Amino acid sequence: MAMKIRLARGGSKKRPFYRVVAADSRMPRDGRYVEKLGTYNPLVAKDSEERVQLDMERVKYWLGQGAQPTERVIRFLEAAGVMEKAVRNNPIKAKLGKKAQDRLEEKAAAGIAAQEAAEAAKLAEAEAAEAAKLAEAEAAEAPAAEAPIVTDTTPAEEEAKETAAE
Repeated sequence: MAMKIRLARGGSKKRPFYRVVAADSRMPRDGRYVEKLGTYNPLVAKDSEERVQLDMERVKYWLGQGAQPTERVIRFLEAAGVMEKAVRNNPIKAKLGKKAQDRLEEKAAAGIAAQEAAEAAKLAEAEAAEAAKLAEAEAAEAPAAEAPIVTDTTPAEEEAKETAAE
């Protein structure tokens, strides 16, 4: 008979309470069990002694008989110092879901597009600055064109002055 040390749920709806039991692995979760080893009340504060209560002598006995504890019971036993803390590695747990991956890809694509747009804007700004410098240099090098002479006299008055001067 394959024995398990596991949790059997009790309590009302949305008010869970568990018994830690030694049961045949073929029995249902809340079904027949061989021995009650303790209790677990997840509604109590984590640092409270009433959260997990185990009869360590009986737990050690069943472990000696070859009973396999479930993951949650292993964590209780590790906290109590009965078992060594095992290193856990669940790479699937760290994976994002399909929708989260899609959102992440869209965000990355938008970031790349924004970065490219910023680089293009910098390049255009640099080209505009270079063109402005070239225009200033060409304007400085070109000879100054003769500016038209502006006078307050009309052309008829100027003609009269020229004839009088002769």
